[in-house]
Amino acid sequence: MLPRALPAVLLTASVLAGQAPPAAQQARRVAELLLAERYEELHAAFSEELKARLSLETLRTQVGPSLKQLGKLEQVGEPVLRKSGELETALVPVKFQFLALNVVVTLDAQGRVRGLLLRPQETAVKWERPAYSRPDAFLEREVSVGQAPWTLPGTLTLPKGPGPWPAVALVHGSGPQDRDETVGNHKVFKDLAEGLASRGIAVLRYEKRTRQYAAQMAAQVDMTVRQETVEDALSAAALLRATPEIDPKRVFLLGHSLGGYLMPRMAREAPWLAGVVVMAGSTRPLAVLIVEQAEYLASLEPANQRLKQQAERLKQMAAEMQAIEEGRSQQRSVLGMPAAYLRDLKGYDPAAEMRKLEAPGLYLQGERDYQVRMADFARWKQALGGRRNAVFKSYPRLNHLFAPGEGRSTPAEYQQPGHVDQEVIEDIARWILARPAAGRGM
Repeated sequence: MLPRALPAVLLTASVLAGQAPPAAQQARRVAELLLAERYEELHAAFSEELKARLSLETLRTQVGPSLKQLGKLEQVGEPVLRKSGELETALVPVKFQFLALNVVVTLDAQGRVRGLLLRPQETAVKWERPAYSRPDAFLEREVSVGQAPWTLPGTLTLPKGPGPWPAVALVHGSGPQDRDETVGNHKVFKDLAEGLASRGIAVLRYEKRTRQYAAQMAAQVDMTVRQETVEDALSAAALLRATPEIDPKRVFLLGHSLGGYLMPRMAREAPWLAGVVVMAGSTRPLAVLIVEQAEYLASLEPANQRLKQQAERLKQMAAEMQAIEEGRSQQRSVLGMPAAYLRDLKGYDPAAEMRKLEAPGLYLQGERDYQVRMADFARWKQALGGRRNAVFKSYPRLNHLFAPGEGRSTPAEYQQPGHVDQEVIEDIARWILARPAAGRGM
């Protein structure tokens, strides 16, 4: 399987022009070149802009090996086309022994491919409403977050009644997440929305920009976390603040994983927030987490040579990430992250940054989480533990998705139907409802 640490966007490129119907033919041929390891032909077809970003060596040493981990190629399906402005995107379904993928190929009006992504195929999620959700206590309506050209569809879950209600906007983890933050058979944000709205707190969740505008974002050579996450989170909070049923002085942000890691940047730009909630927010560099996760997964199956090799490759990529950050490498991207993205995070220490701010905070951590560790939680506590407006809690049985389990957490655990634990819902609701309006008693 593709490691959870890797972004879903593995590469961006441009490819061949073909005969009518051009998009389907080009997409099919691009997928075949990629799967046949004909990297020179594929690279020769890239646009000049993206040739500079994605090297032939990267295709050979990063993209190719990641596909080989998926087992024997079993089937390549027919492309499915969709139009998005001047861009045309084709999804080519590909089935491997261990995973089914879509090779997503995006072409511009001149027939050049602007994006090439690998994305796991979506399957029906086995999700049922958790027992703590009371659907008779809330209603939902569709909203739009942000401004053109990046407007995002979202869902506002409102408690029934006149309000005004306290409200929280949910900020995603890594990868092109949907508004429910669907991971395997879990819907972390849908659980939070229904659970908190059942307890008198409005919740806004929205599609992540890298999902809603995958091709356009893949073509952003200078993308940073601001474009990926920060801007839209601030827009979501501002939307809540302007909603009649919401108390504008009791608006919160909740960040999970990457969303928690970036919380200081969001809180710095929105000092009017009533508080922040950080769930499994990392505090250490991304390169450290990537290596740590790879070594953990390899330790689950000590005899599995594939996992060992994968861990070694990720160590090399992590070293390359650090070299880019420090200006020692001219590589344009690593693991789908542009050089600008990595350099933007050079020296970033979330715990130290949050210490400079006055935002009240609730910091939560699952002790079975292998993606963000208790070491990260300890750094939040070390930086903020002396504050009266900072609350910390960890949960012995919970994993990265804040779902309960036993023993060592594994990726397979995410495929088992589950929910955010009710204790987490109650703790967040209790903390938010107890917080005074911004500007009073902070």
